Amino acid sequence: MNILTFDIEEWYMKVVKMGWHEKRAEYDRYFHRILDKLDERSLKATFFCLGEMGRIFPETVREIDRRGHEVGCHSNVHLPLNTLTREECLDDTRVAVDSLEQCLGKKIISYRAPAFSIGEENRWMFSVLAECGIECDSSVYPARRDYGGFLDFGTERPVLIKVGDSFIKEFPIPLAMVAGRRFAYSGGGYFRVLPYGFIRKQMMKSDYTMTYFHLDDLLPESKGVMSAEEYRMHFNKSGTLIERYRRCLRANIGKKGAMDKLMRLLDEMDFIGLSEADGQIEHWDVI
Repeated sequence: MNILTFDIEEWYMKVVKMGWHEKRAEYDRYFHRILDKLDERSLKATFFCLGEMGRIFPETVREIDRRGHEVGCHSNVHLPLNTLTREECLDDTRVAVDSLEQCLGKKIISYRAPAFSIGEENRWMFSVLAECGIECDSSVYPARRDYGGFLDFGTERPVLIKVGDSFIKEFPIPLAMVAGRRFAYSGGGYFRVLPYGFIRKQMMKSDYTMTYFHLDDLLPESKGVMSAEEYRMHFNKSGTLIERYRRCLRANIGKKGAMDKLMRLLDEMDFIGLSEADGQIEHWDVI
């Protein structure tokens, strides 16, 4: 199964929080191009939205639902969870889920953490998700990464995580061997950089792929170096000049042609959303 997901955060993070109001029309245009392609191919996806999207841009969230896609939760204001306490995470998740449920008038059961920021040190986040009514999660990146990662998670396959008397259905990001190291290939900067043929081959030979796309990864123009304040607002921590330049390089490499690469992938491969994938799994291992 190929699971198609998008992390919807730019309208709030860039238009509202960083004041890039001129970007609103561009985000809308690329967003609708994706929705139209999915309609054309009769494909379904899960769109993980910030809770703030339900309050400030409810029409965007409702259009996702109206077009037959699943709306999941992507936290409230996109703060990395590994920079927050359990109590702060619980409050953030409750507010976000309630905002999206009030916007749509239906239950939200799927979740993705900002920057895949659930790891061994905050594994308690799974109990927070269960407490907030979440059933399916796709927050585990089973390798080391700058702003998150769960190196010792132990599997790249869907699995049940036991949380007290309940379970969370976890859908990790799968990895591929590249130059002797294991990397994600199905979203973010890796999708931008890796050759299309390699990505498609990995998906064709696997019976499980979890994708993760952001609009900012698909827009062709380059982004400048974040100011110290912008970096702090985005990652909830300070960043040195070197860290901000490194982030700029990683955020811009491979952007040209990324949207066309995605459109080609949607033309040539079939996809389903997270909730539909959940319904297709007959046997779950438990950890």
